[in-house]
Amino acid sequence: MQAEIIQNIVNKKDSLVLMPTGGGKSICYQLPAICMKGTAIVISPLIALMKDQVDALVSNGIPAAAINSTLSYDTQMQVEQLCLQGKIKLLYLSPERVVSEADRLMQSLDISLIAIDEAHCISHWGHDFRPEYTQLAFLKERFPNVPLIALTATADKRTREDIMEQLKLDHPNIFISSFDRPNLFISVKKLSGKKEKMQAIFHFIKDRLTESGIIYCMKRDDTETVARELMMKGVKAAAYHAGLASEEREKVQNDFINDRIDIICATVAFGMGIDKSNVRWIIHYNMPKSIENYYQEIGRAGRDGMPGNALLFYSPADMIVLRHFAEESGQMEMNIDKLEQMQRFCEANICRRRILLSYFGEAYDHDCGNCDVCRNPKQTFDGTIIVQKALSAITRTGEHVGMLILIGILRASAQKEIIARGYDRLKTYGAGRDFSQSQWRDYIEQMLQLGFIEVDYNAAGVLRVTDLGRKVLFENMKVELAKPFEREIKPKVEKEKKHTFRASPIKPVFYEDTDRTMFESLRQLRMQIAQKENIPPYIVFTDDSLNDMVDKKPLTMEAFSEIRGVGQIKQRRFGKVFVSLIRYLMDLPPLK
Repeated sequence: MQAEIIQNIVNKKDSLVLMPTGGGKSICYQLPAICMKGTAIVISPLIALMKDQVDALVSNGIPAAAINSTLSYDTQMQVEQLCLQGKIKLLYLSPERVVSEADRLMQSLDISLIAIDEAHCISHWGHDFRPEYTQLAFLKERFPNVPLIALTATADKRTREDIMEQLKLDHPNIFISSFDRPNLFISVKKLSGKKEKMQAIFHFIKDRLTESGIIYCMKRDDTETVARELMMKGVKAAAYHAGLASEEREKVQNDFINDRIDIICATVAFGMGIDKSNVRWIIHYNMPKSIENYYQEIGRAGRDGMPGNALLFYSPADMIVLRHFAEESGQMEMNIDKLEQMQRFCEANICRRRILLSYFGEAYDHDCGNCDVCRNPKQTFDGTIIVQKALSAITRTGEHVGMLILIGILRASAQKEIIARGYDRLKTYGAGRDFSQSQWRDYIEQMLQLGFIEVDYNAAGVLRVTDLGRKVLFENMKVELAKPFEREIKPKVEKEKKHTFRASPIKPVFYEDTDRTMFESLRQLRMQIAQKENIPPYIVFTDDSLNDMVDKKPLTMEAFSEIRGVGQIKQRRFGKVFVSLIRYLMDLPPLK
């Protein structure tokens, strides 16, 4: 949908954009910013995120800058002068800085567009509510003729509506890309003890020792404990949490970005500010507090489109702690509801990808084949008639009931509310009396997870039939349901290629597999360039670009220009050394 979004901005129309992490949101405002007259303002919540995007843009020859607290006064004045002279195409600011500069710097600029990244932070319903974002409502009033684009990777229906209302967007076009990340293998393992979890982590990473990965922990102490256990096994790992000194946190993040350490053990504060494309896996040491949090965090793996892995450890103890946090929060009812949906995801015995996509309102009418449930399928049966009975009962009430009343209707309950509303006279009254209340609860939760119904939180939590549900009800679409029973989820662990990394690559390391020899040699060259340029390796070229070089084996500069991720500037700066290395590995004469 990038082309449509870009055209919408060029036409100076407001936009709300939902794309998964790694889905290509940034190009949607970066490209029109380059093409349009003036300077684009990009509002970003983290300094690290600004730095990452600015470095990548400058590396590609695009004039970009950020103004934040890390700059000296003189440097900030230089950036402002360049902006006033029209020499900066993209200026990155924090929401706090936007508020303070609105009457000074921003009034003096020719602003082409305003992009608000991580826009879910604006919403009261958002999973990372940040009060400063709520002040951005003035932008549309102050700059009415400037197109405004709000972007996020995680926002359910009510969050999307709140974002538009909070920002006062002017009849925005809404672009919702697919939330599917088919390259991610998703699995959940029911574990509780630290010893048990560490054994599972060691088993998971033993064939991935040189791959980049993140282990998310609920507590700071756990990040340090896990990192220490890994280091004792010779794994290059480090802890990251808010209790560390800022210098130490910055060092850990830079070491991870630059591939000097392979594994970060972190609280959820880590990751939002990086654009590292070659993170191969994510482990959740504890259950996240919501599906939004979980989806955003696993999205940090496989951003380059290559295979990634997301493993979550779930235990009832996590539920106790997280429920306490939810009860102490300012939005108890909403946070408990989100937590319970996360719990249902962990305990589900149906395709996990279908549950995730359904949560974000995306219809997905088949199993994915790339999650632990699909790889180890549970016993299912034709549940079409069961689902039709429930959908029919919802429809006959005018979609005015929640789960408990619905179950009561299906089981012919004589409770006062059902009789008072006349639901005992419905044709579906008692149509499901052959199932217990717990069985119906399980089936209805599966219907929610599969996207046949949804909860309308703006109408006291009543159930609504979705378009996919109507296909079951009126078009006789077949439905497979899982038989309800307790089980421990045992994901199939995939064995992947083991890569050897040399810290000081001077000569290529040869393997029996010639393609692997070439990939590792190109990766070593990439690291040399990254260290010399003082930039992360993935900004030189992503793993996807290196794999394309291995597949296509470009022997000329012209052929190199056809590699994915190679533009004119990168071809000019790096093309000769990469082509020369490929020619050397293929025993061909040097490039002239």
